Amino acid sequence: MGHALALVYALGGHKVCITDSNLETLAGSKALMISALDLLSEGGEVAASWNHGKLSQSVTWCKTLEETLPGVDLVVEAISESLDAKRALYEKLDPLLNEDCVLASNTSGLDVFPVVPASLQKRTLMMHWYSPPYLCDLVDIAGGPYTDPKLVEEMVALVKSLGKEPVVFKKFVPGYVANRIQAAIRLEVFDLLDKGLVTPEDVDRSVIHGLALRIPILGVLAKSDFSGLPLVQKITANKSYTPPELKGNCTSLDRLLAEGNSGVRSGKGFFDWGEKNPEELFRERNKKLLKLKKTLREIKPMLGAPN
Repeated sequence: MGHALALVYALGGHKVCITDSNLETLAGSKALMISALDLLSEGGEVAASWNHGKLSQSVTWCKTLEETLPGVDLVVEAISESLDAKRALYEKLDPLLNEDCVLASNTSGLDVFPVVPASLQKRTLMMHWYSPPYLCDLVDIAGGPYTDPKLVEEMVALVKSLGKEPVVFKKFVPGYVANRIQAAIRLEVFDLLDKGLVTPEDVDRSVIHGLALRIPILGVLAKSDFSGLPLVQKITANKSYTPPELKGNCTSLDRLLAEGNSGVRSGKGFFDWGEKNPEELFRERNKKLLKLKKTLREIKPMLGAPN
């Protein structure tokens, strides 16, 4: 996410410094940013003036925090989902940040506020992006118990200036909205797979040809309005549905991992991805996402005014 977020801010007209504790990862981030920029250029999503040279003028690759932080107004933390790792980083950041610098965590499920140093609490918040952020526009924003409310407003304005769609939470909720819905879908799917009721192909065919066609246009609640709320109320009251047990694992998933099948990067996961290079597969995915995004922009979702 780090390189992709750096690209988003650079395209938004900001000077960006990017760093990583793994210098190999840092070195590889430039090629990833160039590849993403090329995709956006081919799709007509960025001005013609955006080339590799302009990217190098907008982004500086730094080997240390000390080199990265002087004069910085916003620090975007996008490291691994580990509270211990985040605590250690925040402790390093604390003496290096100027007194007005904002700290934004990209965490999706961890409540980082308890491990943020007291001196940073007022200017720390969650700004959670979806991958890849140069294509996905949703940004979840949540302040902590001591976050300055004006800071939340400022970050909402910043996100909008980048052409993105902010959703503000009154307080941090693990998973926000999209990830919680995704987790619920995954729970149902894993239960069906473990019971041998469907195949992975059945699952994704059902999602793509059933859910996915309508969700980009109507979402969930607008879909309920179109179905008619009396029908939705009756379906909700249907006691024949029992949610799957939260058992904390999926036997089908465990078996795949035990066999060394970790997904696209290993060539196999729930599906066999053949001999294609993983980067080719990610690029193919991103090209399709870009086409879908442009189509949705043209047809516009049907969202009415709040009731």
